[in-house]
Amino acid sequence: MNGNMNEHPFLEDTLDVAWSRLTPERARVDIRLAIERAQAAVEEVCNVTEPTYENTFAALEGAGAELMRGWLRLNHLRSVMDSPAIREVITELMPEVVMYSTGVSLNPRLYAVLKKASGQPWVSNLSPVKQRFISETMADFRESGAELDDERKQRFAELNTELAQASQQFGEKVLDATNAWEYVTADSAELAGLPESARENARHDALAKGYGTESAPQWRFTLQFTSVQPVLTFADNASLRERVWRAKNAVGTGEYDTAPLIQRILELRAEKAQMLGYACCADYVTSRRMAGSGPNALRFIDGLHDDVKEAFVAEQEAIRKFAEEQTGQGIPVMKPWDIAYWSEKRRKALYDFDTESLRPYYSMQNVLEGMFSIYAGLYGIRFTQKPTVCLKDGETAAPGQVEVWHPEVLFFEVHDEETGEHLGSFYTDWHPRDSKRAGAWMEALSTGLPPQDGHPRIPHLAFMCGNLSKPVGDKPALLTHMEVETVFHEFGHLMHQILSNVEVRSLGGCNTAWDFVELPSQINENWTWEAEAIDRYARHWETGQLMPAELKEKMLAARNYGAASFFMRQLCFGKLDLELHTNTERYLGADLEESDREILADYRVPTTEVGYTMLRAFSHIFDGGYEAGYYSYKWAEMLEADAFSRFAREGIFNPETGRDFRRCILSQGNSQPAADLFRAFMHRDPDSSALLKRCGIR
Repeated sequence: MNGNMNEHPFLEDTLDVAWSRLTPERARVDIRLAIERAQAAVEEVCNVTEPTYENTFAALEGAGAELMRGWLRLNHLRSVMDSPAIREVITELMPEVVMYSTGVSLNPRLYAVLKKASGQPWVSNLSPVKQRFISETMADFRESGAELDDERKQRFAELNTELAQASQQFGEKVLDATNAWEYVTADSAELAGLPESARENARHDALAKGYGTESAPQWRFTLQFTSVQPVLTFADNASLRERVWRAKNAVGTGEYDTAPLIQRILELRAEKAQMLGYACCADYVTSRRMAGSGPNALRFIDGLHDDVKEAFVAEQEAIRKFAEEQTGQGIPVMKPWDIAYWSEKRRKALYDFDTESLRPYYSMQNVLEGMFSIYAGLYGIRFTQKPTVCLKDGETAAPGQVEVWHPEVLFFEVHDEETGEHLGSFYTDWHPRDSKRAGAWMEALSTGLPPQDGHPRIPHLAFMCGNLSKPVGDKPALLTHMEVETVFHEFGHLMHQILSNVEVRSLGGCNTAWDFVELPSQINENWTWEAEAIDRYARHWETGQLMPAELKEKMLAARNYGAASFFMRQLCFGKLDLELHTNTERYLGADLEESDREILADYRVPTTEVGYTMLRAFSHIFDGGYEAGYYSYKWAEMLEADAFSRFAREGIFNPETGRDFRRCILSQGNSQPAADLFRAFMHRDPDSSALLKRCGIR
């Protein structure tokens, strides 16, 4: 594959992306060419005098497709293979891309043509999906400033450009701060309590960076989650826990201070919303989502807070008392770096269960193969892994090989079991690197289309990325249970994309309301807690033996341990996000840490210190598109807990239920309102009680 050396690799419409040819130098040429072509295509629409669907709305959607494809690829490389050269070209091109995008939404001639087209009699003869596309497009234009006067349009364009640049700078500061810190030790005594997997990961990490030798080992700790989490949870050395906690907490401070960017982003977002007639950014963002408004979303978060607070306080108090009992010392207030440690000790004491005992049964390969088998049966699909190769620019792949951006990346195809159709393909990239942003995410590189107008199906192309435990020595990547949940979660997003069957690209896949888009991902996490499902993938990496029934029973018994605390942590994120984007004026110019303490006063229990606010590294809302939308995780969790009750009732492997979920939810994208899609699957409106019941809170 990749035998076709396209002159403009960033723009090539293919499932076989030539990653080695996607260089910063080519990006400059290709992105600018795509802008030029897109502008010409938009101009053609502007000149339409006899509007049809094809020469207006369909033509506009196609106008920017090439640019979007190239820009997605470039920004994907920034996320997984960051470099100064990639940053430089994105910084250089971003104003031009934003200027084009804003120029489209603020083009009065274009808007006049679309408005005329949307009122034509032929609209009523279109399919319901195309009619929805027209109404959604017109709403997008209105929310993008199409009805502003010329002076305000100019300011709106400036806001978009500055916001894009500020968000990029925020993400770069967080990544740089994360990579700037390390702690290396040659004292094995500091490692007491750490699982073998964490010690080995730290030793191999040190060797890779030139620290220590095989005979005289050293251990390197970083701010990657796979390094931080084991230390805070298991390290007996309180000084090590404190050192790591302080470093992690300080991301976004000092040399990498993100506070000025946060203030500016909030200010710009508020101004943008008010220009469009909204009281606040949260109202603007949620106006077409299920929540409907910022205050509604806040009431949702505050209501859940009221439901969970008593259980949360009780959990935290139980941890404090347990720490007192174990140490024989009075601990009136916990230190923040001690909470996870004593919580895990208490879990082990209550359930005789060590979460690390699960790792040998969760090899990445087994998890993927088992997960594929579950959803292949449910959705009537099959997965095929393809051979991959990582090339240098100028090299070509052998026949049958798929080019990838890093040697660890895998590639799969998805086919419909019944028809044999190629539905889509996807990459996986699961382990941390210094050049890779934190977290886990799924994104579409191109959205496909179902067969229509005599044309065959166009497959989707997407990827799943994470920062999960790496292979160490001769061992494969052995995951924690939380990491297994992450894999299933991102795979849910992937299925939402790959199984999309919508005739308009803009309405396909994950292009749906953001407080609905997490439903397909979060519902998948349920299969990591079902005994029958666990047997599909939990096999010892050396012996191949299934996870022992006793261990599985202990894990399931401890499932809701700490559920209220985790629940409250998610509510903290949602509360901060919504308060800042609903009541922005109250916090502009205020000290970030003071704002944090004010907003979350009733969402925390006292600790010896709070530290810096989590906002300083909150990439989801300042560089991830989740502004005023983090509440959607809990909103969607409410939906999925209810929806999973049908699987629980009818069978977690029941193909009829699975096909129904594929038909009603996964295939539909944004072709219908989210509430209608939910009702199509459940035959009723959502019931929020299922979530609290599952968490053991009610």
